[in-house]
Amino acid sequence: MTTSFGILFAALALLKPVPHATAAKAAPAAMPRHLLLRVVTSVPVLERPRGTLLARVGTTTAFGSARVLSVLGRSGRWLQVATGDVAGNRNGWVDGSDTGLARRSTELSIVVSLRRRQLELLRGRRVVRTVRVGIGAPGSPTPVGQFAVTDKLHGPSYSQAYGCCILALSAQQTHLPSGWHGGNRIAIHGTNVPSTIGEAVSTGCLHAADADLRYLFARVPLGTPVTIGA
Repeated sequence: MTTSFGILFAALALLKPVPHATAAKAAPAAMPRHLLLRVVTSVPVLERPRGTLLARVGTTTAFGSARVLSVLGRSGRWLQVATGDVAGNRNGWVDGSDTGLARRSTELSIVVSLRRRQLELLRGRRVVRTVRVGIGAPGSPTPVGQFAVTDKLHGPSYSQAYGCCILALSAQQTHLPSGWHGGNRIAIHGTNVPSTIGEAVSTGCLHAADADLRYLFARVPLGTPVTIGA
């Protein structure tokens, strides 16, 4: 017994005291990511989950771009999406389990303040660029709501009035001026009249300098969420 206890005490003496555990460093907050859906085969867009059919969208937009939907919300497997294919700036719902949809994501988003006439490009919660923009005139105001970038287009291919670049949005102008024949889609684009930047004179589109448009054009993917607020 004495030998056994001696061996045990000797072993305990060799054990080093365990230092108090230091407080674990807080892990950095995850960067917010926005879910995007690339349409790989035609899918139905519904008024609500399991509701009335609003549209059936294919793999490309009316301008020929790959169709990427921005997810705004969810209810179970159903995903609310921004799409320019439904009249009146209504957002629709798609079945998130539909095999015609391929998931991807982005950290980028665009937020526009009409009051400040300012656009911000955000990566997560951090502003990476601030852009001065022109906005819609009082009779043709820029619509507010949650939208998405649907197309990235070469401005001069459509008109020199669009500057270098066009970021077409899912937003639609529901207050078109009398005699206007240029379509009802809202876009962020350049201009050949720089004095309109910062003013409220457009038919609803957002005007920005070419340098800012090129910056956005090179970085934001199709489907990037765009929030326009008063």
